[in-house]
Amino acid sequence: MDGTVLVADDDRTIRTVLTQALTRAGCKVHATSSLTTLMRWVGEGKGDVVISDVVMPDGNGLEMLPKIADDRPGLPVIVISAQNTIMTAIKAAEAEAYDYLPKPFDLPELMKRTAKALAEKRAPQQSQAGINGTSSDGGAESHEDLPLVGRTEVMQTLYRLVARVMNTDIPLLITGESGTGKSLIARSIHDLSDRRTLPFVRAEAADLAALDGPSQLLAETRGGTLLLDEVADLSEEAQARVVRMMDAPGDRQPRFIATSQQNLAAAMEAGSLRQDLYYRISGTGLPVPALRARVDDIPLLCAHFLTRAENEGAPHREMSDAAREPLRQFPWPGNVRQLENVVRRLALTARSEDITVDEVTAALGAQSGGEPLVAGRAVLSSEKLSESVAQHLQRYFDLHGDILPPPGLYARLMREVETPLIEISLAMTGGNQAKCADLLGINRNTLRKKITDLDIEVTRRRKLM
Repeated sequence: MDGTVLVADDDRTIRTVLTQALTRAGCKVHATSSLTTLMRWVGEGKGDVVISDVVMPDGNGLEMLPKIADDRPGLPVIVISAQNTIMTAIKAAEAEAYDYLPKPFDLPELMKRTAKALAEKRAPQQSQAGINGTSSDGGAESHEDLPLVGRTEVMQTLYRLVARVMNTDIPLLITGESGTGKSLIARSIHDLSDRRTLPFVRAEAADLAALDGPSQLLAETRGGTLLLDEVADLSEEAQARVVRMMDAPGDRQPRFIATSQQNLAAAMEAGSLRQDLYYRISGTGLPVPALRARVDDIPLLCAHFLTRAENEGAPHREMSDAAREPLRQFPWPGNVRQLENVVRRLALTARSEDITVDEVTAALGAQSGGEPLVAGRAVLSSEKLSESVAQHLQRYFDLHGDILPPPGLYARLMREVETPLIEISLAMTGGNQAKCADLLGINRNTLRKKITDLDIEVTRRRKLM
């Protein structure tokens, strides 16, 4: 890489790591913990790329982006933030950030995006958000309470997809299991879009049953957003009316968004979904990941739901890492909505401020319909591990749409599998590294190196016999 990078972050460790990595890559680096200093450097014409945190001691990094764009049109700004919500990604898009990465970020990925920004050397007229988007009036603030939070890669990919599609007019299909928040995402896309001042209307089956139902829906929507919830469940007659609505010309044509738990291609092949409706509604897909595909977001979601419950009058509650572990192991057939119900119940029924492991395990036992729990998890089906991995990988590729995931997939996947394997094996052997190495069938020195490389904490306790 060749160029000068301006780094603004109040975390000294992050400044040091980025300075060393960028310097080794051939860049010149100016690092600061102050937005005031960053803006002075930008005004002086320094820097070819900016990497900036959002929350800084003397201001908000996102609020500085318009000023940077005015002072230095075309200067790429990569936003990094520990505020891992959909709103952060959307605001970064609206402020025309070049790119956005959540903390903790993957250093090689940040280096790759910085190199791309330096290589492009975008002209002012080409300046556009790397995650796309247009300005809004800030009316989306009310949706900070949506349970669309997460720092996992699948959620960050979802945020970027939302940012890309929210201001388009093409029909959108949101797919995912029950409880993943499909309707909430549809509503947030409307409220963040250019149509947010117009109505958001959910079309019920009864609305489409009457002959004048479609015309009444169009009149009610008035060019806003029309949501077709579980579109594959509509009758064939209702589906035909939806097709005619979508084909009807007019200046007040709504933006159509459909949701479905089903595989619509399979439904079409089976004859339960009209072919013409399938091709009209499935042009742009937004797959929503299941909770079991983003278990690392469970701590964030738990904290979010506990705070919401407290704001609504429940006692203050906290949950330790140990108490959250059974939640990470649970299969969550009802996804985020089921997790919310469990956490809200715990907020009301826990005997003290700190929710215990036993209380969490008991709550999950009730969710499993009385099925036995193993290490806080309901006994699962006989599905092979390879089948689960294959499904997870397919969802991962599906979330990227027509583009390939970032390079290094093999190493990332191996790390995701290797870390829990070693952690659980250590736990089952009471932290005895010799027994753990024997259990895994690897050399003790190899195990020690992996523990160090993967930053695994080893705790000695009574081992299983």
